[in-house]
Amino acid sequence: MKTSKKYLPLFLGVAIAIGIFIGGKLNFTDSSDRLFTSNSKKDKLNRLIDYIDYEYVDEVNTDSIVDVTVNGILENLDPHSVYIPKEDMQRVSENMKGDFVGIGISFYTYKDTIAVIRTVEGGPSEKTGIQGGDRILIANNDTLFGKNYSNSAIVNKLKGLMDSDVELKVYRKGEPDLLDFKVTRNHVPIASVDAAYMLTHNLGYVKINRFAESTFKEFKTQLKKLKKLGATQIALDLRGNPGGFLTIAEQIVDEFLEDDKLILFTKNKRGTIEKSFATKKGDFEKANVFVLIDENSASASEIVAGALQDNDKGTIVGRRSYGKGLVQREMQLGDGSAVRLTVSRYYTPTGRSIQRSYKNGNKDYYDEYFDRLESGELLDPDKIQVADSLKFKTPKGKVVYGGGGIIPDVFVPLDLSMQNETFNFLQQTGFLNYFVFEQLDKQREAYDNLTQEDFVNDFIISDDVIQDFQVYLRERLNRNITFLTFKDEIKLIIKASLGQQLFGEGTYQEVINQKDIMIDEVISLSKEN
Repeated sequence: MKTSKKYLPLFLGVAIAIGIFIGGKLNFTDSSDRLFTSNSKKDKLNRLIDYIDYEYVDEVNTDSIVDVTVNGILENLDPHSVYIPKEDMQRVSENMKGDFVGIGISFYTYKDTIAVIRTVEGGPSEKTGIQGGDRILIANNDTLFGKNYSNSAIVNKLKGLMDSDVELKVYRKGEPDLLDFKVTRNHVPIASVDAAYMLTHNLGYVKINRFAESTFKEFKTQLKKLKKLGATQIALDLRGNPGGFLTIAEQIVDEFLEDDKLILFTKNKRGTIEKSFATKKGDFEKANVFVLIDENSASASEIVAGALQDNDKGTIVGRRSYGKGLVQREMQLGDGSAVRLTVSRYYTPTGRSIQRSYKNGNKDYYDEYFDRLESGELLDPDKIQVADSLKFKTPKGKVVYGGGGIIPDVFVPLDLSMQNETFNFLQQTGFLNYFVFEQLDKQREAYDNLTQEDFVNDFIISDDVIQDFQVYLRERLNRNITFLTFKDEIKLIIKASLGQQLFGEGTYQEVINQKDIMIDEVISLSKEN
């Protein structure tokens, strides 16, 4: 496998997302007057900005100077204390809340036109009659096609106030005239549970992509459905999950831990310790649980894995997690922007801090993925570096380690068959998803009577589709790309993408899991239990 640091932005983005996703509400006991009283250090900064504003030879946007200053201050604290500019606050807040007010579609900007991939189930657009494949040309007399709008600009035109109407003109293949729709905006969920289904007759599977305000409610709903289907064991997939609200992680752990078991404790700079314990609310305390983690499972994901591991509950499966043991809280800055500031560290029940070192600066911190890859840790558990001074024992005597992530009970190596550079390029650039959309758009009616279950179990991607994809890429990239060595993997991801566009994220995950070596390991472990 070839690995290049050209993928650094991807992992840097993951790390930044981790910092942004963690938090709550900042609840200072001091009044704002006491907290922000004047002193010489603060006056110095204010006077410098005013001096630049009034006297600098060229016009300067002092707002941008303030942004740079705030970012510079936070970068010298830790990698996860972050500044959120006001233009990003709404998106970040909606993502963590778990919904927004809009019309409820997923879309591509396809050939300078808004092409609907699918409508959100139960959302405003579905109720109105908009369908996958429709092209939205006009919204409230504003022409949307043929313009170089960014996705965010399009979203802003389609979002709006609760119960407000947007009048759309839509082109639909086979219809002689444009169709008119009046869509009343409403709450549209941003799902944090990607998939929930049965892996075997008694093993349920739940995939959580982040810990938002709505996550526990989503999780609880799916857990009840799985129990009705016969689940006595649960595979909780937290791979790639960057974290979120600490309290949500605690609620999910509570579903599996017996009453009064310690979930975690936090400690701030004053040495104040706050402990969190399991309650009587758990509905799955007698069941076996498998937690799937990898190198991008962070923060709240690690709280779940660490709490269960330290209480000798279930089995942690996968690779060493990210290693983030810091807790952030949010403070509004008065102009629509905010800071998520690290205010404490959290510790697992045995007393472990799993925060990895950031003493060499943010760059080295973000580059650790490459260090793990180059050391062979992602392929061989014996390459994981542990310190005897950070050794802890669970109540049943199992040895666990602090100092940089949760080390799984059962190691599963990185699947190299899914790490080909060409394969990654096609996914990251969107070429594969665009190709699938075009294929679906040509014969959408052919899938009308296909159920989700039949698609997952029986639908096959033919060799002809692979050949069409190669022609598609040659026309757009002006070079030949063949899939001789990973044809099966390409077929799998094409089928998964097609399933996503037809049925949603859950179908994508279910298809991908059919060839997932970590899922196979969990199924084997569940049979042993």
